[in-house]
Amino acid sequence: MLAAAIETEPGEQPLLDLTLESQRRWPGFAAELEAASGLSVGLRTDGTLQVALTRDDLELLRSSYEFQKGLGLNIAWLTGTQAREMEPYLNPRAAAGVHSPGDGQVDNRAAAAALRLALLKAGGELHEYTEVEAIEVEGGRVRGVQVAERLHPADVVVLAAGAWSRGIPGLPIAAQPPVRPVKGQMLSVAMDPGDPLLRHVVWAPKCYLVPRRDGTLIVGATTEEKGWDDRLTAGGVLALLEAAWRALPGIEERPIQEMWTGFRPGSRDDAPILGLAPEADGLVLATGHHRNGILLAPVTADLIAELVLTGRADPLVERFGIGRFARAGA
Repeated sequence: MLAAAIETEPGEQPLLDLTLESQRRWPGFAAELEAASGLSVGLRTDGTLQVALTRDDLELLRSSYEFQKGLGLNIAWLTGTQAREMEPYLNPRAAAGVHSPGDGQVDNRAAAAALRLALLKAGGELHEYTEVEAIEVEGGRVRGVQVAERLHPADVVVLAAGAWSRGIPGLPIAAQPPVRPVKGQMLSVAMDPGDPLLRHVVWAPKCYLVPRRDGTLIVGATTEEKGWDDRLTAGGVLALLEAAWRALPGIEERPIQEMWTGFRPGSRDDAPILGLAPEADGLVLATGHHRNGILLAPVTADLIAELVLTGRADPLVERFGIGRFARAGA
């Protein structure tokens, strides 16, 4: 989901400039990636709809709307009737909605496949299914990356290992990003591509629903502090299905396609960690994006590439450096 507006919550104001800037860059990033790879990334900019089903939901939605509107975000309040006009298969009792026309979505798996092919076409070397054994640091400077008992020398190493970033051996303590795994369970069901149950991304109470052009409807996601436990649970799947069914009753007859778990890279303040690492010259951090990894991909790529190539850190990078945790006494 590319939902810089709808996803903004109280306390996340410092992140808003970064998410909005990255959302603005997505069309150009997608076009460049598709040209380089020859693959579609499924970018859609048809907006996001958030709905309330009960009176309690309505109060929460109103509070969220007023907060986001106060930040100057482009969102509009909808009556229940207006929300159902946008999405006719919503629960007939839907009480209200908020439409964010600037939000959208991209197919994350398609984008990853396109990035892989673009890298290979550009002459990059990819070591798939191969463990990074260590980042070599000697005398306060990065020497390279140890992979399959072989050192790959490098003047600059970018640490972008998601939820695994903190645990890679070889990092000085001060350079270890405070990143942890935040478990999420998800599932998908099959819709009729010619008559889909939804056409927009919909945020419903306790779940979100993402329709793909091929008829896949993604239902997500739990947020669990369970370490590296990657098991699907009956309670997690039940909660997702019940929340989806309450918002979209027609999902009941749809076949389940897939169920899976993943690990968001959560930082201490749920914002990314970008820029130079201390006590390891040549080590650049690009991790801790939590639930915004796909949304922040274009701006992260641009800012980190600029830092590596020129040595200059954009003010946006400096704002999200690892040093903020030391300053806060975290």
